[in-house]
Amino acid sequence: MTTTTTRMAAVMALLLSSAAASAQEAVPAAAPAAGGNVIFFHPDGTGVNHWTAARMAIVGPDGELNWDRLPGIGVYTGHMADRLTGTSNGGATVHAYGVKVAANSFGQNGGEPLASPSLAREALDAGKAVALVQSGAIIEPGTAAFVASVPERDDYDQIAQQVIESGAQVILAGGERYMLPAGTQGRHGEGAREDGVNLVERAKALGYTVVYTREELLALDPAATPKVLGLFAADHTFNDQDWELNNLEGKPTYVETAPTIGEMADWALRAVESDPEGFFVVIEEEGTDNLANSMNAAGTLEALARADEAVGVIRGFVDGRDDTLMLVTADSDAGGLQVLSGAEAPADGFVAATTDGGGILLGQEGRRGRVFLAAPDADGVRLPFGIAFVGYNDVAGGILVRAAGAGSETLPPLLDNTDIHRLMRERMFGSRPQAAAGQ
Repeated sequence: MTTTTTRMAAVMALLLSSAAASAQEAVPAAAPAAGGNVIFFHPDGTGVNHWTAARMAIVGPDGELNWDRLPGIGVYTGHMADRLTGTSNGGATVHAYGVKVAANSFGQNGGEPLASPSLAREALDAGKAVALVQSGAIIEPGTAAFVASVPERDDYDQIAQQVIESGAQVILAGGERYMLPAGTQGRHGEGAREDGVNLVERAKALGYTVVYTREELLALDPAATPKVLGLFAADHTFNDQDWELNNLEGKPTYVETAPTIGEMADWALRAVESDPEGFFVVIEEEGTDNLANSMNAAGTLEALARADEAVGVIRGFVDGRDDTLMLVTADSDAGGLQVLSGAEAPADGFVAATTDGGGILLGQEGRRGRVFLAAPDADGVRLPFGIAFVGYNDVAGGILVRAAGAGSETLPPLLDNTDIHRLMRERMFGSRPQAAAGQ
């Protein structure tokens, strides 16, 4: 080994040991008392750059989002057991079980069952109310991996059935097609199940009130509806294609009859807030991920606005309570979003076809679309910008954990993805051994 190589190895070893020590020191040793509640909001795919773009578009570069006002903040590290970049299904499994699993996992470690129950299963076994709220389809892992365990992510029939039979009191999502046998007509279209099982009828037999639109959901009294299943679209409640294709096919970004994630969150929280044993609520805005993965810039900004609205709804619910922790984080960065801006809009009002470096630059209507205009800054000036993406994949971008409510003041500055599970579990159960769950 050369002298230079030896020195490099020594420096790397020192850096790694320092980072490990810092992370270890950052984790508080004391666990809170058991019996609290947790609301976990997962705006999927949202890195720091996504929130930066949202701030510019919604409140201006000098304004504050609801997300900005959350008092707790820490850096999220989300590598999997076998790769550095997180996946939606693998990341959700880590959050649900607290185990560093392989990237292809869905409620398991690869194809192997996990020894301990998920956090949602522990909550249900303890008599707590559980709500699963999702702007995507019911089979999306951000919520489904908390109650479903399958060898493959595309085991949609099994995932949907396990969600319905999980015992969760509130299930709000899209994905009616995964509930009905192929050829069976539903409210939003035909079913796609290959096993012939009608899960809508199964849900009704289990005591669920089934609703299909925002109007039907908001007409229900949360305090007087013990179990509710919302199916607000055939698949997702959004159309995750690029802007040009949605425009060509005459499709809106979001299904107009579906409730927003903020409306779903508000209804679900009012439904579980009075449970005597407490509650665990998992909420996901999936559009922030899928629309960014489709490089739909305008759609991504709309999804981010909806996500920030939900942050405000949840924060408003948590404020004034001393028993509820609110956690907000993503598990990866969808598309590697970047903002590019000049001092003035182009003379023709449209973004260039590419950035100076060669990447695709997107405006309001996609490639060669009109520039976005930020909301006014502190001087009342609206500055133009375009959005570029690294590509269609999830990347390991800058992810933050934000928190409010009980325990948010102890949020460490650096959190592994397994720490999300630990923090939620400690808030609900204190130091209760995980192996005792369900006994």
